[in-house]
Amino acid sequence: MTERFSGSFTQQEPIPEEGIAAAVAVLRHGRLHRYNTAPGEVAETVLLEQEFAALTGARYCLAVASGGYAMGCALRAMGVQAGDAVLSNGFTLAPVPGAIAALGARPVFVEVTDNLVLDFADLEAKARSSGARVLMLSHMRGHVCDMGALMVLCDRLGLRVIEDCAHTMGATWNGVPSGRHGVVGCYSMQTYKHVNSGEGGFLISDDAEVMARAILLSGSYMLYGKHLAAPGPEAFATVRMVTPNVSGRMDNLRAAILRPQLRQLADRVARWEARYRALEAGLAGVPGLVLTVRPEAERFVGSSFQFCLPDWSAARIQVFLTRTLARGVELKWFGADQPMAFTSRYDHWGYAEVQSLPQTDRILAGLVDMRVPLTFTVEDCALIARILREEALVVGQGPEPDWAEAPVVQ
Repeated sequence: MTERFSGSFTQQEPIPEEGIAAAVAVLRHGRLHRYNTAPGEVAETVLLEQEFAALTGARYCLAVASGGYAMGCALRAMGVQAGDAVLSNGFTLAPVPGAIAALGARPVFVEVTDNLVLDFADLEAKARSSGARVLMLSHMRGHVCDMGALMVLCDRLGLRVIEDCAHTMGATWNGVPSGRHGVVGCYSMQTYKHVNSGEGGFLISDDAEVMARAILLSGSYMLYGKHLAAPGPEAFATVRMVTPNVSGRMDNLRAAILRPQLRQLADRVARWEARYRALEAGLAGVPGLVLTVRPEAERFVGSSFQFCLPDWSAARIQVFLTRTLARGVELKWFGADQPMAFTSRYDHWGYAEVQSLPQTDRILAGLVDMRVPLTFTVEDCALIARILREEALVVGQGPEPDWAEAPVVQ
């Protein structure tokens, strides 16, 4: 009998009861704005910032409206101006170049390797040719490059690093939390991330001036003294009157929902790894299907799973996607001609200059991606792996499909 998966790839776990109770308490008192507090009250947003700073070991933390806002705020706080070149991965998601382009700056894309991380040789070449002074490093889909070697290279090149940690909250490299190598770490709390408030973001940093600018940018209305995971008033003295308000604050309702989830993060990371390893084990050794190699130094968060079909034609991949979807397994493909939902490619972003990344093109042409929500069990993941394995063997070893007959999967 042919197995079929019946779970939802977009269903998240419920908000913890503690978070629901805290949210109801905020709704009852009505003080949702972070600066609207009763005498002696510490806002939920302030407590959340303190707790995330402690979790990551950062000196400072700012909670904002989204991960995309966090990146744009970080760029502004680090002095990026219109026309400046900013380096970033050729394999990333649209909010990353979007944050760069929104400032009028120029995204300059860097090749990635077969393991989906930044190509250091191309980074050096692009840094020298573009004159960029900032790297927006995207830990895309949770893949972390050799951060020690990267920081040595960036120091030599004079590059300051902003880390996009939307997919690596809870991850580490050699025991150092993701987001703690660069000047600023940016995180997302969008529904499909590792803690869920629908939308939301964090910036963390040890740099007092950068964080002072970020707090002012977020719309502090000179109430920065109410921030407890923030630098002292001296850091604001020279920037307070010259930093524009680009409002993007987090509210107390979302902060209340998030605080209990931070306490669950380590457990979630362990649960995601178990699911990821079940998929990895089930797909090992399939002819023509290549898994990424996870270095020992990397503690990753397996909230998504990628594999490559490097020698498959586009038509063969379309047939594979159609057959797996018919069996309940929803896959995304980075080789599609058009952007679809949360999947797009650097050459889809018409606001960036046309650029050539042949190595990245080759990789993305065969790259398949799958969301792994924690509503899946380990047994679910083993079943999904069996379905993928069976279909990869059937389609991969069958005759070449006629492109005209290959269905397009949306």
